[in-house]
Amino acid sequence: MMKILLAGYNIDCHVLGELIKNSKQKQDLTPETISAAYARISRSPKPVDELRRDACAEVEKARKSNRNIVFEMGHSSVAEHAVFNIDVIGVSRLLVEEIEKFRLCSFTEKSQRYVLFDKDFVVPEEIAETGLTDLFVSMVSLQNDFYHRLYKRLRPYVFEQNKEVADHPANRSMLEGWAKEDARYAISLATETQLGMTINARNLELMLRRLKAHPLVEARIYSDQLYEVTHRIAPSLIRYTEPTIYDRQARRGIQGFVGGLCRSGESPRRDVVMNYATPEADAVTTAALLFASSGLPYAKCWKEAKCMSLRRAKALFQSVFENMQSYEAVLRETENVDLQFELILSASCFAQLKRHRMATIVCQNYDPALGVTVPPSVKAIGLQKEFMSMIAKTNRVYEIIKQKNPAAAAYVLTNAHRRRVLMKCNARELYHFVRLRADSHAQWDIRQLSEKMLKLAQKAMPLTLMMACGKDGFTARRKKIYFQA
Repeated sequence: MMKILLAGYNIDCHVLGELIKNSKQKQDLTPETISAAYARISRSPKPVDELRRDACAEVEKARKSNRNIVFEMGHSSVAEHAVFNIDVIGVSRLLVEEIEKFRLCSFTEKSQRYVLFDKDFVVPEEIAETGLTDLFVSMVSLQNDFYHRLYKRLRPYVFEQNKEVADHPANRSMLEGWAKEDARYAISLATETQLGMTINARNLELMLRRLKAHPLVEARIYSDQLYEVTHRIAPSLIRYTEPTIYDRQARRGIQGFVGGLCRSGESPRRDVVMNYATPEADAVTTAALLFASSGLPYAKCWKEAKCMSLRRAKALFQSVFENMQSYEAVLRETENVDLQFELILSASCFAQLKRHRMATIVCQNYDPALGVTVPPSVKAIGLQKEFMSMIAKTNRVYEIIKQKNPAAAAYVLTNAHRRRVLMKCNARELYHFVRLRADSHAQWDIRQLSEKMLKLAQKAMPLTLMMACGKDGFTARRKKIYFQA
């Protein structure tokens, strides 16, 4: 008979503290017991709830079991059952980009789209050590002052441009957010922020190790503090936290080869380029669909897909998407085709792109030579010249810092500054991406980017991406495909 039991759930640390303080006997409150109990499922005839009771009764035995199973036998997935909720406060926007590279974690970050930031920013140790603190603080303060001036000018402009929406008091916060999200292009990557992070012990160990090897001092401090608040809770699962030679040297070895690359004859800078798409992508998806439902070997399915007429193939895809709603994921068969894009985008846009962690995202450093993204609203209110003057001053300070410490120079750059990014995703992930980012409610910068990506992708695989669009365009797209023969 089926039985579903609640094994545990997240509890605030203060509640746990009160439980320990008021308990008449010693409490060993650790997620290690869940990991130990679940690790024993494969080798014990006992019910799992009984295994959990055993682990809670003998915590040290559970820890010994974890060390043996996770580290000696190599079953690292056992550590994924132990989960931590972490408050991350007072970190820079630049460091957040490194933290959120870890894809199998959950993050919720203080948003510059909705919160009006004050003048809080991080002064990196590298800046202090090079004697450039005054220059750095002066530049970031100038950016912050301009940010607040921008917001004061943008707010009435946004309300004026959206009078009908502004007539409803409930929309006031949304319109103020539109002004904030454009004003934020003026503030630096040193801006202080905070986030909530949920992470399992396996990924926690990886994060500790990788960020301990990072060139930024702030990243190494973060790693040390994260270790300090977690290792006593689950010592049997958080063990290898020191960076390896591979962690420290893997990327450095590439730099020797990069120096000799010829930089002449570069292609024109387009902000969206599709470098690659799976050849005959629609046929590949068709073969995968046939394979999943036919019981035939893939070679036979591929042969059938290749011979299928366009009319029949279109009918097949229409049957697949016919009952799909705008919130539903497309079938997993669409993961068999890939796309690779080369993007040039602002830091503000990248802050949203990086949330799509199931895609493969590889970044270059921010580069002032790529220019900046200026919000159209800043041009509309006549402050583009002042904005670009502030950018020019920022770029001069960046070059001064770069001469002393290249790794720390990016702190002074703004959300308007740009970088090159390589993004690879499958068709299923692209569906998810454009539903969120090509929607009318999405921020304009990433919406424009996603629309360009989708346009290129649909040329390469029109049937596979038949229903790919923003959520708000889903009904119209369905009508076009199914009711306009």
